[in-house]
Amino acid sequence: MRVFYFLVLLLVLGAIGVFVLQNRETITLSYLDRSVSCPLALMIGIVYGLGMVSGWTMLGIVRRSLRRVSEPAR
Repeated sequence: MRVFYFLVLLLVLGAIGVFVLQNRETITLSYLDRSVSCPLALMIGIVYGLGMVSGWTMLGIVRRSLRRVSEPAR
């Protein structure tokens, strides 16, 4: 089973590598009065990372709330 997971990991990394090589053009992101120019693949990676952090934070908040609700009253 480890070999299967390793092959899937290699397949995903290969797909990411092909995506990065084919999307080298620079894009500009504007927000309010600021703008940032960077490669498309880097921007997608940053947005994915921010999504992971925000999802992790929300999951922690929900778990803590469920724990507090399910605790027996003292």
